Amino acid sequence: MPHPHDDFPTRLHTAAQVRDLDARLIAAGTPGFELMQRAAHATWRALRRRWPDAGCVTVLAGRGNNAGDGYLVAALARRAGWQVQVLAVGDPAQLSGDAAQAHAEALAAGVPIQVWSECAALRGVLVDALLGTGLSGDVREPYAQAIRLMNASEAPVLAVDIPSGLCADTGRVLGVAVRADLTVTFIGLKLGLFTAEAPALVGELVFDDLQGDATIIAQTAVQAIRLAPSSLPRLAPRPRTAHKGQYGHVLVVGGDRGMGGAALLTAESALRSGAGMVSLATRAEHVPAVLARRPEVMAVAVASANQLLPLVERADVLVVGPGLGQMAWGRSLLSAVAGVGLAQVWDADALNLLAAGAVSLPEGCVITPHPGEASRLLGQSVQVVQGDRPAAARALAARYQTVVVLKGAGSLVAAPDGRRALCDRGHPAMASAGLGDVLAGLTGALLAQGLPAFEAACLAVWLHAVAGEQVGALGRGLAAGDLIATVRQLLEEQSPCLK
Repeated sequence: MPHPHDDFPTRLHTAAQVRDLDARLIAAGTPGFELMQRAAHATWRALRRRWPDAGCVTVLAGRGNNAGDGYLVAALARRAGWQVQVLAVGDPAQLSGDAAQAHAEALAAGVPIQVWSECAALRGVLVDALLGTGLSGDVREPYAQAIRLMNASEAPVLAVDIPSGLCADTGRVLGVAVRADLTVTFIGLKLGLFTAEAPALVGELVFDDLQGDATIIAQTAVQAIRLAPSSLPRLAPRPRTAHKGQYGHVLVVGGDRGMGGAALLTAESALRSGAGMVSLATRAEHVPAVLARRPEVMAVAVASANQLLPLVERADVLVVGPGLGQMAWGRSLLSAVAGVGLAQVWDADALNLLAAGAVSLPEGCVITPHPGEASRLLGQSVQVVQGDRPAAARALAARYQTVVVLKGAGSLVAAPDGRRALCDRGHPAMASAGLGDVLAGLTGALLAQGLPAFEAACLAVWLHAVAGEQVGALGRGLAAGDLIATVRQLLEEQSPCLK
């Protein structure tokens, strides 16, 4: 079943870029008030589609163009015979330009407008037209109070362009933010709608380009590409004469005592994702369990770096870190592979040892940190990393000159050359141990089958997230291994083995 966002643009922008787009559309001949009217009509259509029988709207208006959109929505609702009120949190006397014209149109339509008060009744569908995308610092009063009361009400909430208080560039909450059930956004998609705290605040997302000139929009640089079926890299079909040697030998290194399951999940994921051969270098006590569960994986007991190196010589791709630990055994194995000129995926304890300065990262790697690991790699707090995830992903790629997957809500892929991609898929049931091990194995398998590092990371992140959505639909209790069969199915749909 197609995802609601599949038809959205894949180009993601900053708020400043979208404001510049708006200005360029106006300069090209579309009046600003016409664009505002189009935004109001798009919002009104979305509102009626979501709540067709509501019959009542309360618009909370600020004092910028976002407020202008809200005043025009109120006028449309009034003309449709709905009960309408506008609560002016921003002084209407301070409105100017198109927003002032919108305010006048609402008055002409007979919309009752009253000054905001904490005692005001919040009735019907609440339309958040408070702050828009221009907010830079934390939300101040009386807007913060209005937002808190909106969130405390049981009324449905529609946000115009972006939930007020949500940073359009980073997805960070600026003190307090509206928790919307539906957000209608315009002209260009803002990166901050899809990462950090945004997925918990945006609700259902509706996009309308306001009939903007596609040529003008295409001329604007992108901050990131949103991963979608239309933007994903593909594996080539396999010829009828294919053999295992053509699709890479993945060697997984990990599984210290008590952590053999992580390495096994990674190896099984690599095998099921199309690698020609998969080996696992692990502690001797884990080998029987690996052979019993997955005999196709060539499990080898490794006690030292000297025993690991012959296995490395036969591999094409290394996946290092799942269950590796940070004791002498793990440190010695990581040091042994750090100087090897093979494509590598580093995860988990490999990243913790890298952050501690125990080893240097070889060229051609993909690293897959979660926010905690990213904070250690950057020497920053988790709060700083999560406060600007796009910047953190870019900083990691630049510092380590490698492709980075910054995991979490709205996972980001960044390359040293500045490319970034964002995945807006996934499910909260994926908050479970072992999911990263599956992603690491999947990434290694795609590298082994010939995809470059950035492309392999992008496809792996998308497959992993969509598999999580499908399995997560069953609810809590998702186990990491549950994803592997679904990833295989999705990969076949996306990149068929045969033409």
